[in-house]
Amino acid sequence: MPGSSRAYAFLGPEGTFTEAALLQVPDALQAVRVPASNVNAALDRVRNGSADAAMVPIENSVEGGVTATLDAIASGEELRIIREVLVPISFVLVARPGVRLEDVRRVSTHGHAWAQCRLWMDKHVPGAEYMPGSSTAAAALGLLDRDCTYDAAICAPLVAREHPELSVLGEDIGDNPGAVTRFILVSRPGALPARTGADKTTVVVPLPEDRPGALMEILDQFASRGVNLSRIESRPTGQYLGHYFFSIDADGHACEARVADALAGLHRISPATRFLGSYPRADGQVTPVAAHTSDAAFSAANTWVKSILAEESVAGESGSGASRTA
Repeated sequence: MPGSSRAYAFLGPEGTFTEAALLQVPDALQAVRVPASNVNAALDRVRNGSADAAMVPIENSVEGGVTATLDAIASGEELRIIREVLVPISFVLVARPGVRLEDVRRVSTHGHAWAQCRLWMDKHVPGAEYMPGSSTAAAALGLLDRDCTYDAAICAPLVAREHPELSVLGEDIGDNPGAVTRFILVSRPGALPARTGADKTTVVVPLPEDRPGALMEILDQFASRGVNLSRIESRPTGQYLGHYFFSIDADGHACEARVADALAGLHRISPATRFLGSYPRADGQVTPVAAHTSDAAFSAANTWVKSILAEESVAGESGSGASRTA
């Protein structure tokens, strides 16, 4: 029985790579784990308070951003990313007992999994029709339904191990052996995770207007302050054709002067900018900071400007006094 009062939602069902990511959270093994049918459902549990946090995929080293997550956290009630987790990805092809590889005509899995196994499938099951699944595990478990309309599924090895009634037709079928998926743990807004020196900040920035140089103005807020971007993707807002927002990961923490100053600049340009959190990097890679963009440099610069303004204020008071005397 779960030994924690915390509840975590995740993109289910059980056996997904997302659950594997969640189990890397220290107290998740003892907590209540609630599988959700899709990303929106997982995040809705956080928004309505029925879960303390939700683990969802956001980026894959082969396919890039997970659009369902990028869109879901960019709108609606604000949420915060408090942790990221990296999970190496491998796949197996499973089917019902008695089905041979040459019998496979229709295959179901999540879209990102299909993209990562396309070459293997073209070589070993040429002409197989792809049927989208809500997750790799859901596709595999769907084979246990007697009314299933596909012949095989691509899933994690864990699912095959936990369900011996499924027959493994192919192991390690991914086209990229080093594939990794990045997952994020999302909660309601609260205190930011402490700065570690190896941090990441995520924001969503709507394009203020479609004109030459608009994107350059956004990027310059980071470049001029020495803030490196590890990811930037454009997504349509859905309002009308040509209207986009940018999902951005920046190296650093919001409590660092250079990052805070960049955030302030973004807000001036695009007041609808959404802050999604500052949190530790999963790889622990420390962010190098140039001397002229360090907290000390920003503090010294602010002190210098204040001293100038103080001198002007004293000069103005002296001039005013002289006028009254005259």
